[in-house]
Amino acid sequence: MYAMKILLIGNHGQLGWELERTLATLGPVTALDYPEIDLTDTRNASALVRDLRPDVVVNAAAYTAVDKAESEREAAFALNAAAPRALAEETARLGAALIHYSTDYVFDGAKGAPYTEDDLPAPLNVYGESKLAGEQSVLEAGGAALVFRTAWVYSLRRPSFVTKVLSWAQKNPVLRIVDDQVSNPTWARALAEATAQILAQALVDGAPLDWLGERAGLYHLAGGGYASRLAWAREIVSLGGLANPPLVEAAKSAEFPTPAQRPLFSALDCSKFEATFGLRLPPWREALHLAMESER
Repeated sequence: MYAMKILLIGNHGQLGWELERTLATLGPVTALDYPEIDLTDTRNASALVRDLRPDVVVNAAAYTAVDKAESEREAAFALNAAAPRALAEETARLGAALIHYSTDYVFDGAKGAPYTEDDLPAPLNVYGESKLAGEQSVLEAGGAALVFRTAWVYSLRRPSFVTKVLSWAQKNPVLRIVDDQVSNPTWARALAEATAQILAQALVDGAPLDWLGERAGLYHLAGGGYASRLAWAREIVSLGGLANPPLVEAAKSAEFPTPAQRPLFSALDCSKFEATFGLRLPPWREALHLAMESER
């Protein structure tokens, strides 16, 4: 069977860590992250693709400090917008494929129902603006590019909402968690496995780059169903195996002012992805249970 030559960028992050392991079954993987590669200089991104000549580039690198981005706009746009543009343009010139990840934070949360790919983005913060610019740049470059918008990605191997809640629960008898922020909790491993399954489908086809090119575009790919931060936190605590679990009370976002405004309802409708690839991520509660059983 044809093996893919894969370039993975951002393997130190929670998604990248999982991708490095799931993609290894498909062919040789070159995995890089900062400081080995500094994507804030777009010349580095272009040269990397040009020199390695991969079949597929998987870009899991991102500036993800949502609040910090408000005061570091240039840095956020360098990593989330300029770097993806350079990668997309170089892969298109090479005739390679690109997989890039975006975020539910491109939406303002005003719709009140899960967002589809046809809904107009309206980011509320610099992070969302930079990620929107990045996905648009990737799609504009043409070629076999897949952009996956995801949401609330977590892992127990890296700092995440799940690890924070577990830490808070060990130190406090009462936790106050917002109930007015709603989206799709997404396990990094499930997201990585779905990515690998797509590339495996392309390999089975026998002409993988053509197969990916025919399906190029924007897709929502996130955990099954959606939940509030409160419901998610309660499930984390219930599965945490704590001797004295805390009481988890409801709060409102307005009680916790942050530099960056968050969308309140940014859940993603993933039906287009499911129809195109015949795949879906597991329900968020099931995935959380698997994550806490396997990663702790």
